[in-house]
Amino acid sequence: MDGTLILILLAVVMLIGSYVAGSIPLNVSMSEDKLQKVTVFGAGLLVGTALAVIIPEGVRSLFSERSLPTIVTKDYTAEPPGHDDDLHSVIGISLVLGFVFMLLVDQVSTRYNESSNPVEKNVTATVGLVVHAAADGIALGAAATTSHADVELIVFLAIMLHKAPAAFGLVTFLLHAGLERNRIRKHLLIFSCSAPLLALLTYFGIGNESKQTLSEFNATGIAMLFSAGTFLYVATVHVLPELTHSHSHTHSLLPMQEGVPPKKGFGGLQFCEMIILTIGALLPLLLTMGHKH
Repeated sequence: MDGTLILILLAVVMLIGSYVAGSIPLNVSMSEDKLQKVTVFGAGLLVGTALAVIIPEGVRSLFSERSLPTIVTKDYTAEPPGHDDDLHSVIGISLVLGFVFMLLVDQVSTRYNESSNPVEKNVTATVGLVVHAAADGIALGAAATTSHADVELIVFLAIMLHKAPAAFGLVTFLLHAGLERNRIRKHLLIFSCSAPLLALLTYFGIGNESKQTLSEFNATGIAMLFSAGTFLYVATVHVLPELTHSHSHTHSLLPMQEGVPPKKGFGGLQFCEMIILTIGALLPLLLTMGHKH
């Protein structure tokens, strides 16, 4: 019950935090430089969380579930359970599917964003980000089922530092597109609700009852590895290239704004941003170093 309460609390904090972050452009003008640094740190956290937290936890969850039955042979020697090759395949397939899923979402969004209809373009930008946030929610829900509070909190932190600039970027884009403020708030509310709702659905969907039914095919491990693939896609294909190239938009799936001046510099990260990115990537590893299963 404690784990459920923690997840509900995190989901509520995520919803409020995302909505508040998105409301900033509607009320206050925030420095682009500060937002850039938060986004750089968030990108580092996404990569570090995917590689050092979600993938190891997903693999551990997958193997612990399948390695329970041990076969004893006639000469009384314990034989390790089979299907190890299958499990290794599942790890790769889950990661690739998460990565490819995000790729397909992006391609569909890009096609629609090329449309000349501004209303369609605005809706597509929101839908694309909602799908991204929903995949983040799956990661948090799957992390909550592992009953490791530290893993859950690291995943939550990585999502929030990625989601807040995304909400900010979405609202900035919709304001630039000339949408009414009330409609922008509705778009923002839908985006803010997506990750918490998917986190709760994932958690209750692969809870204890379902775990017994899906013991042959562990849903927790697969969900975590799938979401790790989406984390890696968002961080490496979107956030990092957008930060290191000449335009200043802070999130993927949002069409480029006309008239945005290019960022001054050499088109790459500044030295302090490289340090922030490295700290962000190493932080999940440092936080889980003392973590024992």
